Amino acid sequence: MVLRRSSRWLRCTGFLAAAALFLAATGCDRSVKPGQLDQVAPMFALNDGQNSVDLNQLHDKVIVLSFWATWCGPCIEEMPALEKLQRDLPNVHVVSIASQQDPADYRAWLLRHPITILSVFDEKQKSNALYGSFRFPETYIIDRKGIVRRKFIGAQKWSSPEIESYLKGLAG
Repeated sequence: MVLRRSSRWLRCTGFLAAAALFLAATGCDRSVKPGQLDQVAPMFALNDGQNSVDLNQLHDKVIVLSFWATWCGPCIEEMPALEKLQRDLPNVHVVSIASQQDPADYRAWLLRHPITILSVFDEKQKSNALYGSFRFPETYIIDRKGIVRRKFIGAQKWSSPEIESYLKGLAG
C-alpha cells in the first residue's frame, strides 16, 4: 500500500514538473496582441493635470512606452534603469504611463519618489487598454515611423548592451 502511494505521488510530481517545464518553455499568456508587432502603434493623448503626452507629437522619435503602477514592485525596481536610459540615449524618449485606482496615491508616490522621466497618470486605463496591457510592467518599443517593434514583459535591464544597441539602431 505504501509503495502504491509513493508511486502515485512520484507520477503526480513528475506530471507537475513536466507541466511547469512546458509552461516555462512556451512562455506565458502575456503575449503581444495578434498582429501588434510591426504594426502602427495605437496613438493616444493624455493629460493628468500636471503632465501630458501626445504620442502623435513624438512622431520621428523612438519611444520606450512603459505601462506601470506604484503598487507594482518590479515597476518600481526598473524605474532607475529607465531614467538612466533616458539620460544615456537622449534620442530615445521614455514615456511612462501610470495606471491604478487612486490618483491621490499616484501623486503621493511621486512626492516621495521624484522621477525624471515623463510620467502621466491614466486613471481610466484607456491607453494601456489600447495595447492590451493590464499586468505591469509592460513596455513597448515604437520606432521613428510609429511602428511597434518590441514588447517587453516584466522589469528589464535597460542598460544592457543588447537593449542599448537595439535602441541606438532604431534612433539612427
